[in-house]
Amino acid sequence: MSDTAVTLTTKKDWSSDQEVRWCPGCGDYGILQAVQQVMPELGVAPENTVFVSGIGCSSRFPYYMNTYGMHSIHGRAPAIATGVATARPDLDVWVITGDGDGLSIGGNHLIHALRRNVNLTILLFNNRIYGLTKGQYSPTSYVGKVTKSTPFGSIDPPFNPLSVALGAEASFVARTHDLDRQHMMETFKAAHAHRGSSFVEIYQNCNVFNDGQFNEITKRSVRDDMMINLVHGEPITFGSDVAKGVTMGDDGTLKIVNVDDVGIDKILVHDKNHHSPSLAFALARLNQDDNSPTPFGIFRSVERAEYASEVSAQVALASEKSGAPDMTALLRSNGTWIVD
Repeated sequence: MSDTAVTLTTKKDWSSDQEVRWCPGCGDYGILQAVQQVMPELGVAPENTVFVSGIGCSSRFPYYMNTYGMHSIHGRAPAIATGVATARPDLDVWVITGDGDGLSIGGNHLIHALRRNVNLTILLFNNRIYGLTKGQYSPTSYVGKVTKSTPFGSIDPPFNPLSVALGAEASFVARTHDLDRQHMMETFKAAHAHRGSSFVEIYQNCNVFNDGQFNEITKRSVRDDMMINLVHGEPITFGSDVAKGVTMGDDGTLKIVNVDDVGIDKILVHDKNHHSPSLAFALARLNQDDNSPTPFGIFRSVERAEYASEVSAQVALASEKSGAPDMTALLRSNGTWIVD
């Protein structure tokens, strides 16, 4: 991210002249509005910002941002964005992907971008379905999901996107949803401010092929009892009267309890900066089904070496030791050898 002062912008400066073309009522509209609205608050310039997407409904995103961008190929957005962020560390690089694009054909590219800690802000739209190709099951579809490609119900256990990210040692992991613009904006700001790979899962409704998938969690009428708001340094409590809480057993297992039964001192205090991803991983697995309270917010935010900085340091060291590299000689060198 560039440290150069930029001219103040408005949402209009970040909105392109392209007609937004998603199905009426799609959750993508809310995410787009949140991103366009938060960009002026980040202190960056459109000409220094790049949005890279893969293939899917969410991947139309770069068309609607008045920035540089690339609608790339299926699953390869993290790889292309890695090249951009490494070659031009002065730019703000965002990756827009979906549960199919990012966790199926693009799963390998995603985990390695996270493992390397490339300075990317990755937004994964999770609607648990393939929307662009008309409703096949995706890597996050639940067992038993009946779709055009699983007429008798899916038998595949679904991926938990946050578990995947944490397993890849992502240094910033968060979850938000498309019905709360303010929460999305706060989450995106925190993700952008983080130096390294930031991974944000967004629960997003596909009202055509998977309508109401998250209704039991995100609808306003049930949010108090079904959504756990993670706040760093505070006990993990929830409920309309804050009567419920989360405790951790001696074996690391998390359990939902009544606060009055155990006392507030026994309630787990959230620590997003914990060096080990184990706590964040346990929280990511707290909701085993859509009838369980689900955590939202920042699960993990830790500092570790950022990829482009490490590459630049290595190149500088190599140049210092051997002088400027002769690229012509390298390209024309004999690429064969003899094995006795």
